[in-house]
Amino acid sequence: MASPEPNGSAFNTLQQAAEWFAILQNAPSPAEREAWRLWLHSRPEHAAAWARVEAISRPFHTLPDEACRQAAGVALRTSLTRRQHLKMLALLCGSGALSYAGLRQAPWNVWGATLRTGVGEMREERLADASRVWLNTDTALDVDFAGAQRRLTLHRGELLVELAADPRPLLLQSPQGAVNATTARFSLRLDPDIGRLAVYAGSVELVTPQGVSQRLEAGQGWRFGGSLPGRRLSVSGEREVAWSHGMLLADDMRLGDFVVELARYRRGYLGCAPQVADLRLVGAFPLADTGRVLRALAETLPVRIHRPLPWWVSIEPRTA
Repeated sequence: MASPEPNGSAFNTLQQAAEWFAILQNAPSPAEREAWRLWLHSRPEHAAAWARVEAISRPFHTLPDEACRQAAGVALRTSLTRRQHLKMLALLCGSGALSYAGLRQAPWNVWGATLRTGVGEMREERLADASRVWLNTDTALDVDFAGAQRRLTLHRGELLVELAADPRPLLLQSPQGAVNATTARFSLRLDPDIGRLAVYAGSVELVTPQGVSQRLEAGQGWRFGGSLPGRRLSVSGEREVAWSHGMLLADDMRLGDFVVELARYRRGYLGCAPQVADLRLVGAFPLADTGRVLRALAETLPVRIHRPLPWWVSIEPRTA
């Protein structure tokens, strides 16, 4: 996973937290434990960074209960707000009432979707009407063609649709808006609170939850969702859906933006230091082997790949 690029200070704090996590899981000495406690207690942002590292690491490894108790104690003694306290405790300890409350909010519609892909998985399917759909990484889609209307529901992720001729219209629903089409080829990507629609053939109509309608023709795209006004996007060929062929294309792309995209296909954390985020990339990179992509970056750019943990990777400036 990757988030929008942090500033240099936030990035360094997050990396420090990852380094401490690595130390604590390898039989730390009393002196190392005391040094970690001093670091954790020293600043509220240290506690917040620690919470994020622990949350990302939980599927891969769990720290001893002592570390959980120590970090939880810091949350209660620092100047974090009550909401931050609750979030941090839930992230750190993952047990009791807080964990149960999070479980009750789990996305059951995603788990029970007709078609799903995991992180790093792409899938192609032919539907009952001979239409084809491609699901990108970490995508969940429901399909219902039983009635007078072809209906798709995209719960999360990204989808490429190639509609076959059929007298029934198609309705593609999503949390950010609905797409109406008859015969068209288009993609829809859902980011947090934002949708990105691109049309490659035919035309579609987008209707937002606020009732705003936008007609898009081939070669046009639209960014929408949340409280932001819609914004037109340029659609350059089918570069946006190279993932359906298992590739990530970079055409003079910032390394920071590239890393955000690549992180979608990996479990764990993948980050980019602000000092190298503006380096430019050109090439076609295979999504089936993100480790190979990282090695290629280290061989062709002045960067190094730093792994304090097997699931925690950062791209940093190469030292002399």
